[in-house]
Amino acid sequence: MTQLHCYVPDDIAQQVQRRASQAGLSLSRYLAELVKRDVSPDKDWPVAYFDNFGQWEGTPLERPEQPPLEERLALK
Repeated sequence: MTQLHCYVPDDIAQQVQRRASQAGLSLSRYLAELVKRDVSPDKDWPVAYFDNFGQWEGTPLERPEQPPLEERLALK
C-alpha cells in the first residue's frame, strides 16, 4: 500500500485530528477514507443509506403520463 505525505496548517491538522477521534478512527484511516470517497469512480449512495429512512408505507408511487416529445426543426 502506498504512503502519501502532505502538509497542512496547524489549525487544520487539529480539526482533522478531532474529527478522526470523533469518528473513532485513527488519523491515517480517517484521511484514507476521505481520499477514497473523493476519488472513487463509484459515486453511489453509501451502503445502507436508505435504511435510515424506513420503508415506504403510502400508496405505490406512479409516474404521471408524460406529454409527447416536441417536434424540432432539423439543423442545417
